[in-house]
Amino acid sequence: MGKVDTTIRVRYKETDRMGIVHHSNYYVYFEIGRTEFMRGMGFSYREMEEMGYMMPVVETHCHYKMPAKDDDELIISTMMTKFKGARVVLEYEIRKKVDGALLAHGSTVQAITDSNLKPINIKKECPMIYEKFMECI
Repeated sequence: MGKVDTTIRVRYKETDRMGIVHHSNYYVYFEIGRTEFMRGMGFSYREMEEMGYMMPVVETHCHYKMPAKDDDELIISTMMTKFKGARVVLEYEIRKKVDGALLAHGSTVQAITDSNLKPINIKKECPMIYEKFMECI
């Protein structure tokens, strides 16, 4: 599947007194990218949770390069770079739409668990999800 690009616009409430996007919002942007990435695979987080599977974030990183500002259009590029049975690594790039300038890049690691947050091997539990994930890497 490769990468999925999602376009968003920075809202005023996401900025700080300096008029730039507060650093904590980049993790929200990662979540938006992750949600759209899943949808691009053919199912949503909600559908996965309704099936009894969760993907809690267990690790996250973000490297800030340049600030985004109110009303900037951003492109969130999301790609799965690693998948091993009970863990998924997604990587993100956030760029300004107008000129492609790299603003931030980062990653998240998600565990694959049951509804009680017990790690599971998705290959055994749900081969359909396993196959979708394998197509992404």
